Amino acid sequence: MKKSLIWRSVLAAVMITAILAGCSNRQEKNIVFNYTQKEEQPQTNLTFFGYKYEALNVMAIENALHGFMDEYPDISITYDGIKGVEYYDVLNKRIATGNGDDIIMVDHERVLELGKQGKLADLSGISTLGNFSDLALSQIDAGGEVYYLPTSISAFGLYCNLDLLKEHGQEIPENMAEFEAVCDYFVSKGITPIVANNDISLKTAAIAKAMFPFYQKGDAAAALERFNSGEADLAETFRPGFELVERMLEHGWINREEALITAKTKDDLVLFAKGENPFMLTGAWAVTRVRDLEPDFDFEVRPYPFMEDGSTLVINIDTRVSVNADSQHQEEAKKFVEYLTRSDVMWEFVDSQSSFSPLAENRLAEDEAIQSIGPYLTNGRSVIGADDNLNYPIWEISRQCVVGMLEGDDADAAVLRMKKLMDEWVNGR
Repeated sequence: MKKSLIWRSVLAAVMITAILAGCSNRQEKNIVFNYTQKEEQPQTNLTFFGYKYEALNVMAIENALHGFMDEYPDISITYDGIKGVEYYDVLNKRIATGNGDDIIMVDHERVLELGKQGKLADLSGISTLGNFSDLALSQIDAGGEVYYLPTSISAFGLYCNLDLLKEHGQEIPENMAEFEAVCDYFVSKGITPIVANNDISLKTAAIAKAMFPFYQKGDAAAALERFNSGEADLAETFRPGFELVERMLEHGWINREEALITAKTKDDLVLFAKGENPFMLTGAWAVTRVRDLEPDFDFEVRPYPFMEDGSTLVINIDTRVSVNADSQHQEEAKKFVEYLTRSDVMWEFVDSQSSFSPLAENRLAEDEAIQSIGPYLTNGRSVIGADDNLNYPIWEISRQCVVGMLEGDDADAAVLRMKKLMDEWVNGR
């Protein structure tokens, strides 16, 4: 069922007429924000299309829109949000039919596709660009063109049920040997250790295991370029990651059938909140939603303990905002992107997503449950899940591979599937 949010904002916004309460569990209805309007109309009307719909995110966006329109009273803006993969289907259709919005949210795959098609405007002249961290700039500038600006750095982690671990005399695992031992222990007690969804859980595990060595060499961009040129085999490089996933499934650490139908940061959160599993693999930004489910246990989010010598954190330069190159209001749209990426405006959005700031300040959202992952952004033990220096949409390709594994593929089959998908990307697009 499509989950959507329609948001109408204009210059003289005075009151929200739809209440946000319960947004985290709205499956059968739209949420509409209506505002009254002055007789004098703004000269320019912008449209902003994105995939954010959660209550806290919406409130942060709302505040940004109001602040922008206060500063630019001759411009109004409309936000339209759709959750999940359906967003990209609608985005592609709108752009293909010439009905693209002025401002859009994109991911790595869309940057590759739309950038090649000339559908993304150059944002290199935006003044806030110089405020971004070296990490963010290494992604923004990767393709030689500035096609988007990020508004957060998201992280993926191991949710740990502290009460259940304590009840069984188990510790939070810090490396692969400890993780294997604690998972095998719970299996021996008839408890499935890990709640996993059918998207980001296992693909981020595979990415962490497979790509960590390349981020340890000091020049990840150069290493990734060897994959782009064909000098190195990316699919074979992923073999250790797929072998990790295979081990999780074969050892009973994950319920294969359950994971196959478990939607990310929705169904998995409900399962974890029951308190029957010690771990969950999903986005750190979901901590507020887990807490809203009122679990009767304490939990923390930790980096992935998948390395022999310790843990690693999978991150993404995220919530990327672009301007449609076909927009009739490019300059006004760029003004909004510039406003949205100011430090004070961006921080509210970052904090609402339990994420890191992509600016040089490297601030981490204030939620106590995620504080342990903070040092991993700068300690050299992080991996970028969808690195812009890689000319393959690895985020989607790896997802298809792990779905195949949930359906019965082993690591060998996953490697072959990745080779096939990469060939299709190169030859079919």
